[in-house]
Amino acid sequence: MGLLLKQAYMLDPNGKQLVRDILVENGKIIALEEQIADKGHREINCRNKWVFPGFIDVHVHLREPGFEAKETLETGTRAAARGGFTTIFCMPNTKPSLDRPELIKRVMNTAARKGAVHVQPIAAITKNQQGEELTDFAALKEAGAAAFSDDGVGVQSSYVMKQAMIKAKALDLPIVAHCEDDTLAAGGVVHEGVFSKRHGLPGIPSDSEYIHVGRDILLAEETGAQYHVCHISTKESVRLVREGKQRGVKVTAEVAPHHLLLCDEDIPCPDPNFKMNPPLRSKADRQAVVEGLVDGTIDIIATDHAPHTEEEKSRGIIQAPFGIVGLETAFPLLYTHLVKTGTLTLAQLIEKMTAKPAEIFGLNKGRLEIGADADLTVVDLELEQPIRPEHFLSKGRNTPFAGWICQGWPVATIVNGEVVWQEQASMV
Repeated sequence: MGLLLKQAYMLDPNGKQLVRDILVENGKIIALEEQIADKGHREINCRNKWVFPGFIDVHVHLREPGFEAKETLETGTRAAARGGFTTIFCMPNTKPSLDRPELIKRVMNTAARKGAVHVQPIAAITKNQQGEELTDFAALKEAGAAAFSDDGVGVQSSYVMKQAMIKAKALDLPIVAHCEDDTLAAGGVVHEGVFSKRHGLPGIPSDSEYIHVGRDILLAEETGAQYHVCHISTKESVRLVREGKQRGVKVTAEVAPHHLLLCDEDIPCPDPNFKMNPPLRSKADRQAVVEGLVDGTIDIIATDHAPHTEEEKSRGIIQAPFGIVGLETAFPLLYTHLVKTGTLTLAQLIEKMTAKPAEIFGLNKGRLEIGADADLTVVDLELEQPIRPEHFLSKGRNTPFAGWICQGWPVATIVNGEVVWQEQASMV
């Protein structure tokens, strides 16, 4: 017996809206037709709803092992499912950091037992993310690592980064870089700009990011490595990526929803729920990342989901940790504020959340066609409701978007042909 999704809206390869029945069996899409007869299949009524390939998030902090008070593989993947994500990549800044094969295997085994969605672990570039000694890249890849990153800290040594790129190139895996020069950023809590000056807060200057972006693009050009820029936030970084692409460098970039929708002037007060790294930048920076997303300089959208406990985020903006949650709010925020406003088409947004990350990271996913994996997201584009942190499935409640009214909410998520999350009230 299969799963039959009836009368769903979907996009064809040219972005045209179609209405189709979708039949799933044994974890694969086996039919896409105008009408498919019900032969005892489990049926989901998708009338007036859209079915997309399952969303892919290449930048998530699941916190396990070591920080289970913030999030676990179980709670984080449930939050991902509620947000419509069927595949997520988890970052290595755990305790211990994901710098050994047995830790990669531990994450994968736990995710297989308790996780609601596919989890791709990213291994550390350096041992304990100290930026000094490289990890065993080959052993980490064999264990299941999907990429290498010291996310949470920038690799300060150019020599270490170059050697990392050489090793990653030999293994045909990407380097995923948190770009931050500690000598420029140290002590900052928000962007060095309007808000920091108004409140007398130590700032994080833009050059702390783009210095590393420029360095690493040149190293990627020299080594031939596949290089991916995490959570890009400055206009200079966008320009450098654009120029690198024009020169044929294998550089890609992601942007987080909060950097697309907010700037430092939008921060109402020294609220730790507006504290993230990189910080909310200037209006000009926000405009540049939007333009970069539209013109293809920035390839994908990734949430940088970073849950913290309520106690940690209550310490005040100086002492509170960096980071906000994003898995459960990403699509409605982006649909409401980018698609509904005409900045992106629906097809462009879906591509940047599905096909493009699959292409960059070598996944056989992100497509809605016969034979493809049955990782699917059902969305009600007419459903409008406020963001309510108290309803999150994530352990984290730390979001600057509480109370925002958004349209376009996932109502069911399907992984390997199985429904892993469903909003019952919306699926009638």
